[in-house]
Amino acid sequence: MSDDLLKYKIGISLIPGIGSINAKNLIAYTGGVEAVFREKKRNLLKVPGIGEHLAEQIINHKVLEKADKEIEFINRYNIGYHFYLDENYPARLKNCEDSPIILFYKGDVDFNQAKVISIVGTRNATDYGKECCNKLLDDIKSHNHKVIVVSGLAYGIDICAHRAALKNGFETIAVLGHGLASLYPAVHKNTAKEITKQGALVTDFISDSVIDRNNFIKRNRIIAGLADVTIVIESAIKGGALITADIAGSYNRDVMAFPGRINDQYSTGCNWLIRTNKASLIEGVNDLEYILGWDSPLKTSIPKQTELFVDISNEEQMIVNMLRETGEFPIDLLSMRVNMPVSKVSALLLNLEFAGIIRSLPGKVYRLTR
Repeated sequence: MSDDLLKYKIGISLIPGIGSINAKNLIAYTGGVEAVFREKKRNLLKVPGIGEHLAEQIINHKVLEKADKEIEFINRYNIGYHFYLDENYPARLKNCEDSPIILFYKGDVDFNQAKVISIVGTRNATDYGKECCNKLLDDIKSHNHKVIVVSGLAYGIDICAHRAALKNGFETIAVLGHGLASLYPAVHKNTAKEITKQGALVTDFISDSVIDRNNFIKRNRIIAGLADVTIVIESAIKGGALITADIAGSYNRDVMAFPGRINDQYSTGCNWLIRTNKASLIEGVNDLEYILGWDSPLKTSIPKQTELFVDISNEEQMIVNMLRETGEFPIDLLSMRVNMPVSKVSALLLNLEFAGIIRSLPGKVYRLTR
């Protein structure tokens, strides 16, 4: 890609007050990122969300000078980047309305790997929180899942998640609230270096961005948007972890939370998420597999029993045969197919579940266990 086109891609993200949604509107209305900076002011004013001030910022081209300096930094330090219209832009993030126009990264990672989880929590992690984090990732490995672990490189649960991911051989993504010319907190510098060899440092801020509290809140949308599920391990009733969970929910992504004792300050946020149905309860990898529909490679590697050796009724066998043909079925449609009342089918399904022949999935969907 030519530096000229990259200049415009970076430049549009630097327009003061533009925001990613307005920037995307501009590109759509003008026909391209370069066309935005060549458009006349009167036409820019016709774009929804673009007023006099923003139009003036665009046509004076000052941001392009800053973009040129950023390109020098990118080339000098071998920084990668993904523009939101490029094929290699993270697919999960692309589906988020407010996803960054451009994403910078240091390292090498496949953002579109099949299984990506975000782990967030308090900076004041307790021994209980760290144990939950470490055990979850240990168990994910023991079940032979290949995952990418996303977090924010902050103190507490974040750094615990990154280090547990590295220890277990997982790729991990650290989403920063500043540019790649600096690192906060500096004490995590060694871990950050390891991450660039087994994952990536990611940000939507240019290299000389000032480290500011609001930037860390803004980066939470990337942590939520890159993953299939956001897992909150410990959180007080207020904090960045709950913000990330709320964003993940707004993206229609799964949210899970580890419960804690009712009197523990850093479990109140998790307990609240569970109590208000904003998060599913998680106690370990089995819950993660259940909610996300992951089949454990560990389990599937065991030779399957092709015939059932338990005594079941003719009606139960009819249900088993139906599920064997279809793979999985919701209870209401299953009731119609076998021509039985839902109440009777429910009782039969319960017997089959107790016998270990079927398992229930979210939404009253059932499938065979083997």
